[in-house]
Amino acid sequence: MTPLTESTAESHLLGICFKIGPPTLTGVEAEWFVHDARCPGLPVDPGRIAEALAALPDGPVPPDTPAPPDGQAPPVQPLPAETPLLPAGARLTREPGGQVELSSPPAEDPARCAEDLLRDQALLRTALATQGLRLTGTGTDPHPRERRMQLAQPRYQAMEKHFDRTGPWGRIMMCGTASVQVNVDAGTASGPHALADRWRLAHLLGPVLVAAFANSPLLDGRPTGHRSTRQLVWSRMDPSRTLAPSLDEDPREAYARYVLDAEVLCVRRPAGQPWTAPAGLTFRQWLRGAGERPPSAADLDYHRTTLFPPVRPRGHLELRMIDAQPGEGWLAPLALVTALLDDPVAADAARAALEPLGCPNGTRPPRTELWRRAATLALTDPQLRRATLACFGAADQALGRRPGAQRLRTALTDFAERYPARGRCPADDQLDALRAGADPVSQEPSR
Repeated sequence: MTPLTESTAESHLLGICFKIGPPTLTGVEAEWFVHDARCPGLPVDPGRIAEALAALPDGPVPPDTPAPPDGQAPPVQPLPAETPLLPAGARLTREPGGQVELSSPPAEDPARCAEDLLRDQALLRTALATQGLRLTGTGTDPHPRERRMQLAQPRYQAMEKHFDRTGPWGRIMMCGTASVQVNVDAGTASGPHALADRWRLAHLLGPVLVAAFANSPLLDGRPTGHRSTRQLVWSRMDPSRTLAPSLDEDPREAYARYVLDAEVLCVRRPAGQPWTAPAGLTFRQWLRGAGERPPSAADLDYHRTTLFPPVRPRGHLELRMIDAQPGEGWLAPLALVTALLDDPVAADAARAALEPLGCPNGTRPPRTELWRRAATLALTDPQLRRATLACFGAADQALGRRPGAQRLRTALTDFAERYPARGRCPADDQLDALRAGADPVSQEPSR
């Protein structure tokens, strides 16, 4: 086995983090809390969730993961409590605090992506209802409850140990937050879908996505002063893995350095041994001999999965800054992101609306002043509201040019009329309910 060096590690990253090619595929990951339907403030026994999920029908069998060559580190473990695929192809995952996530398979059309995930979401909703449970779409759990890890996988135990060194934020993130993530292709080497342009636009779009879809004004049952408390949580965690890389240079080279300079969160070891990593150890230092053993390419690939920048390149681009939405609310960010990134005319209109807000160079997202305004003020900020309305308008026109996109276009239009047009975001609904003495997060609507 050839030893991994800084040079070979950078070459490896340059080849796998951004897959170059015309944008053709779309994916979405939607996450929810699971609450008791009658008493949402009570803790839910994990056994009830497990029993409900066990009744879900299976879909196609996922492909096997090939074993590594002899002498390499053990294969990456699958995500905890990961089920076989559901009938429409979504993968269901249980998260550390009991949240559930549906991840769509890549689809050649955003409308098909949406239809498939809607089918599997309906099955999930029905299965949970048999146990008196409901899906709750919000960026932070609004109810005061103990943040208890429900999964004992060594990955999450190591994460807990790592984040506990610097305060409560990592534990809050793992057990008390939920999101929507939209996945789009990285782009081409040049032309209207150039990787560098899509990378920059995805970051420029970040404050609009934070503000428009802000849906986490509460923590431990109380208002935090932020409409997206989830963004506040991410901004206070380990900066080596939550900030964006430099946006002033080639995305591939900048991200390769970012990966190597991030602290190692866990070191995989044989069964029964903890995966805790030494405090302060970066992957670059590990390559230079600071670890207990030489790292492998498999270690590097696993290390990449423990990094959480606002836009994470995984071959494709994974936009991670969107709060979880109630019900089928994930349709609106899916529509907005895919329309603006994949339609060249809409992309140009979005850049024209976003550039006056300032490109997030120097201080990197999510710790720029603009991102803080988005998380705190959301669309009560006049500049963000103007940019948001322009982006929604450009996306609406793009969806009008795309055959078969009527459902996504309707979802986007309905959201725009309810929130951006009125200077509001979903967090304002929670705050209104709290002031009225009602449950801040209502039952997930069904259709």
